[in-house]
Amino acid sequence: MAPLIFLILLFLKISSSIAQGPPSPGYNPSFKISTLGFDHGFRTLWGPQHQNLDHGTLTLWLDSSSGSGFKSLHPYRSGYFGAAVKLQPGYTAGVITSFYLSNNQEHPGNHDEIDIEFLGTTPDKPYTLQTNVYIRGSGDGNIIGREKRFHLWFDPTQDFHNYAILWNPTEIIFLVDDVPIRRYQGDSDATFPLRPMWAYGSIWDASSWATEDGKYKADYKYQPFIGKYNNFKLGGCKADSPTLCRPPSASPFGSSGLSQQQYSAMEWVQRNYLVYDYCHDPKRDHTQTPEC
Repeated sequence: MAPLIFLILLFLKISSSIAQGPPSPGYNPSFKISTLGFDHGFRTLWGPQHQNLDHGTLTLWLDSSSGSGFKSLHPYRSGYFGAAVKLQPGYTAGVITSFYLSNNQEHPGNHDEIDIEFLGTTPDKPYTLQTNVYIRGSGDGNIIGREKRFHLWFDPTQDFHNYAILWNPTEIIFLVDDVPIRRYQGDSDATFPLRPMWAYGSIWDASSWATEDGKYKADYKYQPFIGKYNNFKLGGCKADSPTLCRPPSASPFGSSGLSQQQYSAMEWVQRNYLVYDYCHDPKRDHTQTPEC
């Protein structure tokens, strides 16, 4: 009986720890970047009739006629890129709400991209946050993605939460409410994006793959599908900034990498909420992703 009681108490302790969320990373890189009004950093890219800006909050929606998207006013070669996002509850299968970096308009067919994508879902399952990195056309044609997918330790439909990409010449760090969830490093321009990129956001229909590999499609009887954005942050080195420009750091030391406390928080997230890692997918050809 004693071992059983011990196991039950251990389970309750672990469950309680998970329910409380991740340990504090001890540092908030977002505090170093000023909030930006949408019009001061971005412009409408497509679907203007499916956008509304009200008191600093941008609402995008998708219906059977169109989705919508926006783009930063300037390209950047490194920096901190963030926004607070609130997602729609209920049936959202097939719908992607995103915030990402890309140069696909500058380099069509040979572009770079760093993604935060919220993959729509059915009411009985949580949203999946997908992080991804494409390098020099690996997202074009024969797609070579570097996806890591996570569930979240909170309900992203109940309130706004901050999501960010920190990109500098040696690393990419994905953050949720200043908690690092993934760090990606590359050792050459074949495995790491180095060309300038713009920041984008969008909502669109990706029924062919977004929800359980396309098993569930967008159902427009639930339209419109809505994504809300505010607390926009853009900080770093624009493409035409002086060579001496230094990008923001994710760590309290002002250097690349993370502090030990940040690593501990990231490991907690990956231990409890990582649901897919391209490096551990036996169906993938890992000769195309040497970093694995």
